[in-house]
Amino acid sequence: MDSAAKPVTPAEVDAYFVEKLLDSEPEMDAARRRAHEAGLPRIEVSEVQGKFLMLLAQIASAKRVLEIGTLGGYSTTWLARGVGVDGYVVTCEFEPLHARVAADNLAAAGVEDRVDIRIGAALDTLDALLAEGGEPFDLIFIDADKENNAHYIQSAITLGHPGSVIVVDNVVREGGVLRPGEPIDENGRMLKGVRDGIDMLGGNPRLDATALQTVGVKGWDGFALAVVR
Repeated sequence: MDSAAKPVTPAEVDAYFVEKLLDSEPEMDAARRRAHEAGLPRIEVSEVQGKFLMLLAQIASAKRVLEIGTLGGYSTTWLARGVGVDGYVVTCEFEPLHARVAADNLAAAGVEDRVDIRIGAALDTLDALLAEGGEPFDLIFIDADKENNAHYIQSAITLGHPGSVIVVDNVVREGGVLRPGEPIDENGRMLKGVRDGIDMLGGNPRLDATALQTVGVKGWDGFALAVVR
């Protein structure tokens, strides 16, 4: 092996997987552009992560999905594909601008009829869903403000059923999960929220959980995966 060979980057590996495993989807690329041009932060899931969510929904035979954190609707679109034409996704978004961009992207992807965007603080939306007493959710994807991860996980348990799948994104944060920092600092509060969520996943008797580190175009991070007992 040539010791002077240029190191391969995670972004290049992701691009290889996208080329080999995903279909070309100009509408999804356009959805990203719309979100970025509208000023939304560039923190949506990657292409390979989006398809992972879709396949996970299909593996779980999920027909009702709850997403906490819509952003521009990129992950929402993948989840809506995963549930199929007879499935349904409820997604929670705090920022009205994000919700408007997401609605446009979902319409462009042809899945708007199977997605309900709830605008407002997610904690309030989750309380409202509990009060509505509808059918439980088969899969819950948590990708919102990290400070409230433990609350979101508890709500996911209550809104799910035995066998429901819970996915929590961004649980490594380039190793920050082991460097919680000062709670009075914004980053410290976020990392404390991640750790609180991990404690909830490991300590709640109704959950069986694990977590994986991931390296990709978004850097070094990871996700936690749990099943409700």
